[in-house]
Amino acid sequence: MNPTSDLGRDLKSLIARANEVLARSLPPENTAPIELHRAMRYAVLGGGKRLRPLLVYAAGYAFGETGSQLDAPACAVELIHAYSLVHDDLPAMDDDDLRRGRPTCHIVFGEAMAILAGDALQALAFELLAHDVDVGVSPTRCVEMLRVLGRACGAEGMAGGQALDLAAVGRKLTLAELEQMHGCKTGALIRASVQLGGLAAGADEPALAALDRYAHAVGLAFQVRDDILDVEGESHVIGKTAGKDAAADKPTFPSIIGMDASREHLARLINEALDAIAFLGERGILLEELARYAATRAH
Repeated sequence: MNPTSDLGRDLKSLIARANEVLARSLPPENTAPIELHRAMRYAVLGGGKRLRPLLVYAAGYAFGETGSQLDAPACAVELIHAYSLVHDDLPAMDDDDLRRGRPTCHIVFGEAMAILAGDALQALAFELLAHDVDVGVSPTRCVEMLRVLGRACGAEGMAGGQALDLAAVGRKLTLAELEQMHGCKTGALIRASVQLGGLAAGADEPALAALDRYAHAVGLAFQVRDDILDVEGESHVIGKTAGKDAAADKPTFPSIIGMDASREHLARLINEALDAIAFLGERGILLEELARYAATRAH
């Protein structure tokens, strides 16, 4: 099943654009080291919602940028996302054998090659973003974009969130603690995606602050929906192992506040996101569509 079937035509065209940029940016699989390059392309090009590149494009479009200045950051955030999934799926982390409806990278290529593929994808993301000065992004903005992406990857972002996630297994977390964990593990890269789009388009500081409020709410909403799907979804539909969090005794929004309260919390978060970008009017239509998609998706 197509994970983006319920998106509008404009966003679907941007997915096609992101996929084209990604395929062009990744090393060809017939060049050495062949197995590494095959693993990298497998991890990135085997489907996915492309939510993070879409957020880059949507934020950039909201401030009038529709050109190639958005391609490198859109590609970079998806490469970072793919690297994080490869590493999260490893036996030492979440120990998953299904991702996007296919065997995970380490199942196909082995653990060592999966680790190397993740490392290489992360490095490639920063290499691509550093080249943004070639398409008109100012050096100052380019450095800020590198900083934003680096922070999203590190101890204050995804790596820190994964550490909190591993430490939370078997523990009873408060709602605030759960949101802190997911604000790092899932939310940090979503926030970076929106910031990169705004920075590439030249958005000013108040606008960037509003975009960050939007992205913070969308990031948490995405995770709440993920937790709901883990309870209600079927593996062949959601593309990964359903019920895995409960089986691993991981804290989730439904396990802490219940399913009904999780749905109410999800609705509140989407309202917060939409309020944050209300000042954009029609310019924020793609951001609005993505917020609603994060809350209602079936995959």
